[in-house]
Amino acid sequence: MANLEHPPPDVFSSRELEEIERSHRGGISSSQVLRLFQEKGVKLSEATFRKYVQLGLLPTSRRVGEKGKHRGSRGLYPATVVRRIALIKRLMGADLTLEQIRDSLLSIQNEIEQTEDKLKRLLRSMESRLDRLQAEGKDDAGLRQDYESAQKSASELLKTLQHMGSRLAAAGTQAIGWEEGGNP
Repeated sequence: MANLEHPPPDVFSSRELEEIERSHRGGISSSQVLRLFQEKGVKLSEATFRKYVQLGLLPTSRRVGEKGKHRGSRGLYPATVVRRIALIKRLMGADLTLEQIRDSLLSIQNEIEQTEDKLKRLLRSMESRLDRLQAEGKDDAGLRQDYESAQKSASELLKTLQHMGSRLAAAGTQAIGWEEGGNP
């Protein structure tokens, strides 16, 4: 059972987390995440970060090309990984195992976020093709309507999944006697 008598302190305040998420809307690199935790005096290695990803505690990165010739690409994570790692560290400080944390809280949320990213990429790709068809004078009103319908359906599906994911996470935190906000 988790050590809830003396929960570990929050690494970041809510305001700090919101600012990190706001300033890294396009994503955050693993080195930036590691630096943020180092600045707070919290041990977090690249190997630990990768392990969290492999266990499904954190979402996988998406590759983003660097501007300029032969610059390659880099992996960016959603800025919410900072919030997640802070929660993981806090729950581990309360004697929960990574498996308990994964099973109770985070794996479903990761899958929802990955699904959202994939749907957004797919819809952008479809819209781009529709725009090209329109530019070539081959626009199909039926296709455009189908696209708009798919966009609306995807949005509704994601809202439902996010709501369900939140409810499942809340049920998981209650089952282990811990609320995500840090109050047992």
